[in-house]
Amino acid sequence: MAGAFQFAPAIAALPFVSFLIALFGGRFMPKRGAFAGITATGGSLLLSAWMYFAVLSSGEPHLEIVHTFIAVTDPFTLELGILIDQLSALMLLIVSLISFLVFVFSLGYMNDEGETGLPRYYAGLSLFSFSMLAFVMASNLFMAFMFFELVGLCSYLLIGFWFRADAPPSAAKKAFLVTRFGDYFFLVGVVGVLGTFGTSAFAGDGSFPVLAEQVLAGETVGINTFGFDPQTWFTILGLLVLGGVMGKSAQFPLHTWLPDAMEGPTPVSALIHAATMVAAGVYLVARMYGFYALSPTALAIIAFVGGFTALFAATMGVVKREIKQVLAYSTISQYGYMMLALGVGGYVAGVFHLTTHAVFKALLFLGAGAVIVAMHHDEDMWKMGGLKDRLPVTYYTFLAGSLALAGIIPFSGFWSKDEVLFEALLRGMDNPIFFAAYAMALLGVFFTGFYTFRMVFLTFHGEPRTTVAEDPHQFGWNMKFPLVVLGVLATVIGFINMTPIAELTGAHIEFLHVWFEHGGEALTVEHYGALLEQWANYGEVHAGSALVVASGAVSLLFALAGAGAAHVLYNVPNPDEHTDKLGSIKTVLFNNYYQDEYQVWLAEGLTANVARGADTFDQGIIDGAVNSISGVSLSLGDRTRRIQTGDVTNYATLLTAGLVVLLVAVGVLGGWFV
Repeated sequence: MAGAFQFAPAIAALPFVSFLIALFGGRFMPKRGAFAGITATGGSLLLSAWMYFAVLSSGEPHLEIVHTFIAVTDPFTLELGILIDQLSALMLLIVSLISFLVFVFSLGYMNDEGETGLPRYYAGLSLFSFSMLAFVMASNLFMAFMFFELVGLCSYLLIGFWFRADAPPSAAKKAFLVTRFGDYFFLVGVVGVLGTFGTSAFAGDGSFPVLAEQVLAGETVGINTFGFDPQTWFTILGLLVLGGVMGKSAQFPLHTWLPDAMEGPTPVSALIHAATMVAAGVYLVARMYGFYALSPTALAIIAFVGGFTALFAATMGVVKREIKQVLAYSTISQYGYMMLALGVGGYVAGVFHLTTHAVFKALLFLGAGAVIVAMHHDEDMWKMGGLKDRLPVTYYTFLAGSLALAGIIPFSGFWSKDEVLFEALLRGMDNPIFFAAYAMALLGVFFTGFYTFRMVFLTFHGEPRTTVAEDPHQFGWNMKFPLVVLGVLATVIGFINMTPIAELTGAHIEFLHVWFEHGGEALTVEHYGALLEQWANYGEVHAGSALVVASGAVSLLFALAGAGAAHVLYNVPNPDEHTDKLGSIKTVLFNNYYQDEYQVWLAEGLTANVARGADTFDQGIIDGAVNSISGVSLSLGDRTRRIQTGDVTNYATLLTAGLVVLLVAVGVLGGWFV
């Protein structure tokens, strides 16, 4: 199986080839290049499965340098490389599977009602898949940054696909600018890592996480921390990279771009939310976890921001009218849970929730796309109702995804979200920041259950509230097939890591833990330093089956309470909008806590004034001083230039005058005229 690794570059190369085919030849092909994308992502999926089993078989990561830009260690080395280990092998499977199903679904969705611009659409999807797959395989932070940015470009192109309308280009620009703001910090962090360690490699004895650990242990000297204490400087570097993570993964306060991104085609939303753009940030934290584990401050910030975002976004989802808007705020919230898990040291829990969320969120977005097609592209849930019997495949698969999102046992979201909350509770027993993050995340479970089943009941239950809902448009199996596949996975994929059942029965059914503990570069305590060793010992003393089960039971009760409240209020033939009773609170929630208005004010009222002041200072003081000095030089030069006339008579006169002045000066100094 070790020979499989030589084919690893093809995982990303295949979608890139399909990008070129769709871009330059798509208009001449059946379905405008869709089949090229399906073939390419299908091939990537098969190769990814091969990589997965190769890692499982060998137990060792595969590290290969593909190209070296700068081959020195002073000041730094820049390389393109491939790293296939437990984390990247799992993520390659997720990205290639979701990309493949999105391409298949697009056959029905994007060819509905004579859609135009399809070669551009399929080329964009292919480039998106290529960018994310290459990002996942990146062996170093420099390469990761390159493809991190390319992922952002692809999202800009696809969100603004319907560029002739007003809203999509505006949403695309907003996504690009907000995420670029975070990426400025990321870029500075990359430069800081290179300047500090001379390398940006993720793995190996000379990687920057290992070098950082050695510095803190006093085993390495010569690392440039620019005058800072090493612990402080490593925290600063981690937080700088975190700026890019918060932008891509839509964490507060850089979350505002994601709801507007719903202006793009729904299959694009499924890809962005489940497996590419938004997943990239969380994956980067997981990829750099050996570095973050050395900074308790950085981890505490990650955990608190994650817990706050989980609750903050969930509250906004309870009042939205459009089905995709509800799912957008759900995505922001769910990635908050992943960040919370990583922040409290629950590495496996965070990756586990990333895995299950990819499945059920792709399912929910594609299910929403099916509903939108059936409703002739009307997304307002209050114009739906009664679709349960008219769209049975969509309903039952969408229900499976909703149960997973709400965290109802035995669906996948219960197992992963429960493990996230358990890890947060465990660390929060001695740390008030972690406990506050846990409390916010637990309260977010209630709101998640409520907005999820409010969405289900308004869309599928009750009586049809419009004539379109009475006779929805039907669609083929090219849209139903991905829903069925994802519906099955959303139901069963959580069984790969059933922590509460394992604690109760003693059965070895925590397969994801076993997966990450397998191999020479496993996520062991020793590899990630004294901090995780301390946490692991704490867990061994305090964790037990009673605490695990109690944590799972509490989170399940919160989820059921939210779902039950939605059932009482909205599972009726003709529901009312009960959130109107919230009055001004609903207004605040519906307007997203006025975050957009705040950011506009910040840009126009503060940032623009500061920029104008800086420009005035630059033009008047900095450039003014430079221009004054150059003006004096130019004036003197102009006066001197006038002496050089090219006339011999003038030169003779000047020589004579100069000689006379010289003689007079010598005479005065020598006393000749006394």
